[in-house]
Amino acid sequence: MNIVHLISGGDSGGAKTHIFSILRHLSRTDNVLLICFRDGAFAQEAAEIGIPTRVIDHRSLNQSMRELRQCIREGDFDIVHCHGSRGNMMGALLRRSFRGPVISTVHSDYKLDYLGRPFGRLTYGVINARALRRMDSLIGVSDAMVDTLIRRRFSPARLYSIYNGLDFQPPVSHPDRQALRRSFGLDVPPDAVVAGLAGRLDPVKDVPTLLRAMHNIADHCPNLYLLIAGDGKQRQELEQLAASLHIADRVCFAGWVTDMDAFYDAVDINVLTSLSETFPYVLTEGARYSLPTISSQVGGVPYLIDDGVHGLLFPAGDDKLLGAHLSRMAADPALRELLGRQLHDRAVRDFSLESTCRRQREIYETVLRRRDRAQNRDRDGAVICGAYGRRNAGDDAILAAILAEMQALDPDMPLCVMSRRPRETQYLYRVPAVYTFFSPAWSRQMRRSVLYINGGGSLMQNVTSRRSLWFYLHTLRRAHRVGCRIQMFGCGIGPIQQKADRRRTAKTLNRCVDVITLRDPHSMQDLASMGVTVPEITLAADPTVTLPAAPRQTVDGMFRRWGLDPEGSYIGLSMRRWPGFEAKAPVIAAAADYAWETYGLFPVFLPLERAVDDPAAHTVASYMKAPCHIVDRIGTFERTIGALSRMKIVLSMRLHALVFSAAQGVPVIGIVYDPKVSSFLDTIGEPLYEKLDALSLEGLKADIDAAYRRSGDPEFCQSALERLRTLEQENSSAARRLLGL
Repeated sequence: MNIVHLISGGDSGGAKTHIFSILRHLSRTDNVLLICFRDGAFAQEAAEIGIPTRVIDHRSLNQSMRELRQCIREGDFDIVHCHGSRGNMMGALLRRSFRGPVISTVHSDYKLDYLGRPFGRLTYGVINARALRRMDSLIGVSDAMVDTLIRRRFSPARLYSIYNGLDFQPPVSHPDRQALRRSFGLDVPPDAVVAGLAGRLDPVKDVPTLLRAMHNIADHCPNLYLLIAGDGKQRQELEQLAASLHIADRVCFAGWVTDMDAFYDAVDINVLTSLSETFPYVLTEGARYSLPTISSQVGGVPYLIDDGVHGLLFPAGDDKLLGAHLSRMAADPALRELLGRQLHDRAVRDFSLESTCRRQREIYETVLRRRDRAQNRDRDGAVICGAYGRRNAGDDAILAAILAEMQALDPDMPLCVMSRRPRETQYLYRVPAVYTFFSPAWSRQMRRSVLYINGGGSLMQNVTSRRSLWFYLHTLRRAHRVGCRIQMFGCGIGPIQQKADRRRTAKTLNRCVDVITLRDPHSMQDLASMGVTVPEITLAADPTVTLPAAPRQTVDGMFRRWGLDPEGSYIGLSMRRWPGFEAKAPVIAAAADYAWETYGLFPVFLPLERAVDDPAAHTVASYMKAPCHIVDRIGTFERTIGALSRMKIVLSMRLHALVFSAAQGVPVIGIVYDPKVSSFLDTIGEPLYEKLDALSLEGLKADIDAAYRRSGDPEFCQSALERLRTLEQENSSAARRLLGL
């Protein structure tokens, strides 16, 4: 592979380290050339470390472009890779004459690069922003940077993420830490705990928040000290602030530090307080030393540090929470050791230099593959429609499962999702999305696609809304009209109550749909009763049975944040508002009390759709005598599954709480408000359920007794679940045939 990199040649810091690391690695196996548009230390250092380097330094832009085009023709390059505003401008100008892809790595927020320099912002900043729009693909340094680009309306199909990698060779250890600390000007007692911050003393690093946090806890943490490595225009101001806060004797400004290994060996806690970052090297450098970390929750930081698992996070500028985190870490050596070790293990696995370089080459290969594919196909990929973008964990899980199956079939397949919150769907799943009810957008996508997926859940029903049923039928007719093949993917059918709606549904499905894969036998019976016979109809399973739980460390951290023991005994409850629920809430509350009093199962309410489930949880809790915890927000479906996996028993109205729990081997009890709940439990051979309208305390007590007996047998439903997972493969098999793969 032949790759040419374009850069101004005046870069420093993280961007310079990233580029040198990547190019040194790639130059071992590929033909790589670095072109700088300025002679100087950057180009000289690149050449000294063995990177093939060429300087094109002309005052005339036309002359520079002529030499650049000639150089690229002679090198027969496959990809032009740009960095920074000057490199991006030259790459954008090349696109008309270069047949291959032109891509750029976005190392920082381009709208903040010229902060405080109005002339630079109006010239280089504007040129850079426009040049980025002309790139074939963009690489964000961290997933957070990709989020920023999506928010600024760059298509996720053009975006890739990469992280600053670090060489995790064992660091040099200094045997005398006291002497090492004194070498930085910090003379502290042997039992001192030293928090360290490394970075330029610039407003964006927000060091004043750290000083105020130290002031807040000075009386509570007499053994906590600060070591600040770095210099800059704010240094005098920061020293004065430390003096005014009466903590000057607890803070050491060490100035520029050349031996960063010594700095990290001298501190006990690594701190970052920045207002803005992409993916700072100081975190991975601290991870190399297994340092526990406290960081502002900015940029790509949360992608490395899961709060409470690999470190502690706080909102940027929040000196009170930062102080609380510092106080907690200073007082707990075991916590420091645990968080530091877990951060080190995570960083070695996912953010090493080797993984970064491997990821860079994968991006090149993918960009070239997808460009060739787009040039050779008129129609490609799939449009996926469902009840997405409503912040319902079950529906989000369905979408994640369908996307995973499609990408497993063909990782380069173009996909587009119809969503109520398209921007949010793009952030979460890194796929293009259009607004569900903006028909011009999804019609345009259908005309470009091979397959239309009516995906997951019970979309074909009119209990919650007849208009919803009519809308989904309309999309099926539209997809058929523009030539898409159509699959209803792992879905449930009904209830569809009115005769007219049943006739309309049967007519549309017979005329338009190619394949229907169903998640339960009840749905198959419902289709037969409506007279749906033309499509290929197959019994499959809910797509979400294949989804994994979050890692154990992440789930442990979630429980600790909730104030719960990760190894405790719990009964999980997932409620929802439904006609008749209010009258039965006292019965559910009494059953939860029974589980607590009889088996010591602490009740935990786990919402799947927060807006609907939270009020239902509080209603039940208001009738309870037992203590309980209502989870305010869980997050991703992996975390929801992880939380449910820690329950001894799950009592749920929500179908997907039952699916997630059963898939983790947790005994489940259903409260049936819809036939889909009882149908699923019958399918897995777990008929522990009660109908909502006939709910009784005696029935729930008997179910809790039976479920608790099974909780000691982790294999109790594994055979049924294996059967479900085998059935689920029918979903992707049908999609494979329709896509012609």
